[in-house]
Amino acid sequence: MKRSSLSAHAGRLALAASILFVPAIAGAQAAPEQSPQEAAAQSGEDIIVTGSRIRRDPLDNPSPVVTVDEAAIAKTGLSSIADVLQRIPASSGGLNSKFNNSGNFGNPPDGGGVGAGSAAIDLRYLSSKRTLVLVDGLRYVNGASASGIPGTVDLNSIPDVMIQRVEVLQSAASALYGSDAIGGVVNIITRSNQRGFRASAQYGQYLGEGDGETQNYQLSWGGGSGRAHIDAGAFYTKQNPVRASDRSISQFPNPGQTSCSDPIGGCSGAAVNGRILFNPGNPSLPAGGVITVRNAPLNGRGIYDPTLVGGDFRAFTNADRFNFAPFNYFLTPNERYGGFVNARAEFSDAFNLRLKANWAHRNSQNQAAFLPLNIGPDAGNGNLLDTISVDATNPFNPFGITLNSGANGQPATYSLIGRRLVEAGQRTYSQTVDTMSVTGTIDGKFQLFGHTWYYDANAVLGFNDARQLFTGNINAARLAQALGPVAQCTSGCVPFNIFGGQGSITPEMLAFIAFDERSRSQQKLRDYTLNVSGELFDLPGGPVGIAAGYEHRYQQGSFTPDPIIQAGLGADIPAQAARGAFNVDEVYGEIRLPLIRDVSFLQLVELNGAVRHANFSTYGGNTTLTGGALWKPTSDLLLRGQYAESYRAASIGELFGAQSRFDQTLDDPCTSAAGGLFQSNATVRANCIANGVPANGSYVEPQGGQISVQTGGNRDLAPETARTWLFGGVYSPAWARSGFASALSLEVNYYDIKVNGAIASIPAEVLLDRCAQTGDALSCAAVQRTPNGFISAINGILLNTGGIRTRGVDATLTLRTRQTSAGTFGLSVSGNYLLKYEETVPATSGSTTTNYTGTERGSPDQAYPHFKGQATLDWDIGAVAAAFTGRYIDNVVENQGGNRLSSRFYGDVQLTFRPPWLGERLGFTLGVNNVFDTDPPACFSCSLNNYDPTTYDVPGRFGYARLSYGF
Repeated sequence: MKRSSLSAHAGRLALAASILFVPAIAGAQAAPEQSPQEAAAQSGEDIIVTGSRIRRDPLDNPSPVVTVDEAAIAKTGLSSIADVLQRIPASSGGLNSKFNNSGNFGNPPDGGGVGAGSAAIDLRYLSSKRTLVLVDGLRYVNGASASGIPGTVDLNSIPDVMIQRVEVLQSAASALYGSDAIGGVVNIITRSNQRGFRASAQYGQYLGEGDGETQNYQLSWGGGSGRAHIDAGAFYTKQNPVRASDRSISQFPNPGQTSCSDPIGGCSGAAVNGRILFNPGNPSLPAGGVITVRNAPLNGRGIYDPTLVGGDFRAFTNADRFNFAPFNYFLTPNERYGGFVNARAEFSDAFNLRLKANWAHRNSQNQAAFLPLNIGPDAGNGNLLDTISVDATNPFNPFGITLNSGANGQPATYSLIGRRLVEAGQRTYSQTVDTMSVTGTIDGKFQLFGHTWYYDANAVLGFNDARQLFTGNINAARLAQALGPVAQCTSGCVPFNIFGGQGSITPEMLAFIAFDERSRSQQKLRDYTLNVSGELFDLPGGPVGIAAGYEHRYQQGSFTPDPIIQAGLGADIPAQAARGAFNVDEVYGEIRLPLIRDVSFLQLVELNGAVRHANFSTYGGNTTLTGGALWKPTSDLLLRGQYAESYRAASIGELFGAQSRFDQTLDDPCTSAAGGLFQSNATVRANCIANGVPANGSYVEPQGGQISVQTGGNRDLAPETARTWLFGGVYSPAWARSGFASALSLEVNYYDIKVNGAIASIPAEVLLDRCAQTGDALSCAAVQRTPNGFISAINGILLNTGGIRTRGVDATLTLRTRQTSAGTFGLSVSGNYLLKYEETVPATSGSTTTNYTGTERGSPDQAYPHFKGQATLDWDIGAVAAAFTGRYIDNVVENQGGNRLSSRFYGDVQLTFRPPWLGERLGFTLGVNNVFDTDPPACFSCSLNNYDPTTYDVPGRFGYARLSYGF
């Protein structure tokens, strides 16, 4: 694996160098078109901006908003709006196609399910469920992937072709938009005034690797006459996979590992030739013996040799463990297509009709290694598999006795039998998802109090339907029959050979126990809103603006696992059906008070505020307030401060989600294996023994293995509440705009967010550490162990935990020069400096606070770098345009183990040519992302592929070519 040699200091220098010296090496994009905000500002027209429902001059926005327009999207060369938004420094990732997680890890302890194949946006590291996603200022139906009931919008369900721009509000806004807007708001503005045809076709792949091929085709048309207009479009995107076996970083479960016998561990005990653990005290077998097949396939022949010298079995070693790492995806395959229609008819100033409909279809897939089949009292499945006994009459049982699980009241003679089911092929999870949304709007304006007022009434109907097919699972009831007394193996039953090693399981055996698992989930949204805004009377600084509105929303979600899974008979992740719904009625009001205008050092002084009351059917009422002040000492400088209260009601999955399991990569301090503290720390040893670990030190499990965390919803959850302080300013000097620049602005914002009663489970690593180190009763009660010390489950049921506190600084610099003989230049620089991110969870006495600032959390993956920055320099001269984007991520340290993930600098280049003889309507673009071939830093605690997919790119240079018309 290549390792980037950039230190944190060198990375910052590289970012600066990319800004200063790029014209010599970089490619580009045409100058972006004028945004609606810029056009409105120049014309003096007041418009609606994200962050306020009162029409205003966009240059006097009381909240920080980052706009990502079509030109900025095109510069990335990416085929998913989620991937584009996740590059914003204020974003902390979220689900994307770099996650290969379905049933192979189970359901993370967030109540929302896996969301395999979907994509989300997470602002301020507060998780995607605390970022509200709107489409044209209205709610959008949540997504699902047939593995739970997420509380987030799947950005892959929004047709890319209909996106004109995205406005990212980097501040809390519950008083204006309702629940979920704690970290911020992402408002996707759709195409509504296009003239003529636009089309683009792009193809890309990882250069030198020849994989990850991506195709993206878009076609749209807009036109009309008089007061009627229609926009329509369609798209098709297909992304082929990158396999873990084709990247050096992901060849083994841990970075730098070269074999399963390495002391670092990590390989699976469910080995291809089996792993059999006997219980101490077994009269016929060696006490605590761990054996495997000597020469596979055994096929049940031979006699067990207790001396382990000859015969068919030998002692099991770490070299026999199974390396599952190369069988995963590094980048998951994803195919999407769909379209949209936007139509409007303007009958009069007082009455206009707008209709919008869109549909998106997704085919996606995740995969995992062959099924790890584990049975016995220490297997930790939590179902029938833990109680299976292998009868003495089974023709493939060579031991002459029944291997008893202890479920029948008799002493257990064995602890665990693990077998990698290679004969059944790899596990695959294939999702088919359809999302549809229909919106109807009536709007207009009227005169009142001598001022113009505006109204709009909206109805949104949304539907998401997801189905998942999982191949590679087995029916535990049929396996119990096939391993039980041979006399009871009837009605198509075929005796099963679990001891014979690789190749000993026949197609007939598999046909009896295997099944295709089919699951389904659905989400529905009905949202009705009414908004009125206008002006009341004049103050010295201008007219008093107000807005008021009402919203009624109904949301429903369901998850229906396969009936065999619901019966507890699967060998993979257990799950139960879940269904729930809620409705909410909300009213809000907003006011703007311009106190002073056009006075020396008081160019503008404004106070603003909003209040919203919501009444949820699930928990009752909630009221939030927002207040702020805006001061412009001069026309060039704007200063603002804001206090905002916000809330988030528990989602359907968090309230009604049934119990399931998440297999998390964790270190158990109670093991006697290398890295454990049982042998070296007397306090830990005493606490571990009290928690159920055998005092003789016989519990020896390698560190970094997967440990089961029991997840599930909680109907007693209360809503989260939060408060946000935000202070910032924007400097846009007139002297620059009247000279060399057509636009120049610098914006800096400080934020401080505190979430109370955060809905989460207590992190499993915190529970394990507190139980072992301090003997905390609450933590130890959550850690369940088998009689032999193995962790059978950790309680991760959702609670209203202590809270979250985060503070940081955002900065954005934008510059565009006027036309010169050398063309025009544009520079956009943005960065986020994270001052603090910490989480507090309850303990038996008091609480525990963990500071994640500057660390890598590990499974579930998330890095919290102190600094992230992005800079784009573009150059446009006639028919040629070029752009270079530099992205920097500061170094972090893993919470588990202290491994340092060094800083990374990524560079993307792009070159565009627009033939003048075609009126510059046709464009040809070439680009390379990660042009320096920077690898992600290796991570030991991350859940898969030894890196953090929320933060870093897939290894390799990604090259692409695009042909466009009309852009």
